[in-house]
Amino acid sequence: MVLNWIWVAFFIVAFLIALVKLVFMGDYEVFPAMMDSTFSSSKTAFEISLGLTGVLSLWLGIMKIGEKGGVVNVLARLLSPVFTKLFPDIPKGHPVTGSIFMNIAANMLGLDNAATPLGLKAMEQMQELNTKKDTASNPMIMFLVLNTSGLTLIPISILVYRAQMGAAQPTDIFIPILLATFFSTLAGIIITSLFQKINLLNRTMLLTLGGAALVVAGIIWGFGQLDSLLMNKVSTSAANIMLMTIIIAFILAGIRKKVNVYDAFIEGAKEGFQTAVRIIPYLVAILVGIGVFRASGAMDMLIDGIKWGVEACGGNTDFVGALPTALMKPLSGSGARGMMVDAMTTYGADSFVGRLSCIFQGSTDTTFYILAVYFGSVGIVKTRHAVACGLLADLAGIIAAIAIAYMFFG
Repeated sequence: MVLNWIWVAFFIVAFLIALVKLVFMGDYEVFPAMMDSTFSSSKTAFEISLGLTGVLSLWLGIMKIGEKGGVVNVLARLLSPVFTKLFPDIPKGHPVTGSIFMNIAANMLGLDNAATPLGLKAMEQMQELNTKKDTASNPMIMFLVLNTSGLTLIPISILVYRAQMGAAQPTDIFIPILLATFFSTLAGIIITSLFQKINLLNRTMLLTLGGAALVVAGIIWGFGQLDSLLMNKVSTSAANIMLMTIIIAFILAGIRKKVNVYDAFIEGAKEGFQTAVRIIPYLVAILVGIGVFRASGAMDMLIDGIKWGVEACGGNTDFVGALPTALMKPLSGSGARGMMVDAMTTYGADSFVGRLSCIFQGSTDTTFYILAVYFGSVGIVKTRHAVACGLLADLAGIIAAIAIAYMFFG
């Protein structure tokens, strides 16, 4: 229901703003621009779905080998103590916990193409446990928030963009992104736990979250000892080695269990193709709404209003130039990426705004895209508190990114 009203608001607000611009400012281009955005956004949605087809088929095929080879069940048993606390409605040792782990691990390594199909597989397994098929369950919402908060250890694509834009030290935003995304994820877990009345003050969760904090600190220290060129090579190599290791491990596990790995792969790949087709209408809906909102000029008006408010309160407005990236990120990943590149082009890759835009890009994920794709893949229409928790986690990431940027670069 919340997603429904947000989608409607995109169109109504965009239409009213465009009407005002036409009547009072004589802007005859705004309505053609909005209509053009509907066609281009629809095409983009289909192209995204088409592009996902091969990736979904590949990774759901690999996951099917892992299931039949027993790897997913092993992961489920190992993670059971933590996941029974964080996902209390999932039965202990259920295979979905292995799928959730694989998705989170892929996200942390910055492997978006692998994370999406693994996440869709997890959603399908959670839907099997869901008693209300049109309503998001508590585990689904917690899982979605973990995805939207965007915990990333190796932001490879952002480092590449900074290098292409001529940054003197492309990796200087690595540690700030790691810190910002950690706070975003931690806030998402806490906020969702409050909504779902999950008690985090227990030995298992305190040890897990504390251990995660130590791991993050260790990674920060380790990469801090490397020069920028070596850091790029190590991070890229580590991500791809881990990914290839997972594929080989799943295949070997299938062979050990005497599974016909080729047939298992084909079985899973067929599911990937069907999933890619199912998400097309949901992607078209959300991307068209976002496109119309942008084309009307509503986003620019929002930024100008925030800048005026900060100035009126006597605050520092250095961060405002980077806000388009932060505000666009929950709506569109490609849109936010464009805003980030635009900020580096306009202000400079090594400017405060350019660096902060990169931190915004890496600190959270595309909330509405994930909502549309993940819930759409299993037919969820009632999202309950998923939007609120996802956006609050995004807000925590934005605030953390601003504070950390001032600390490192201000």
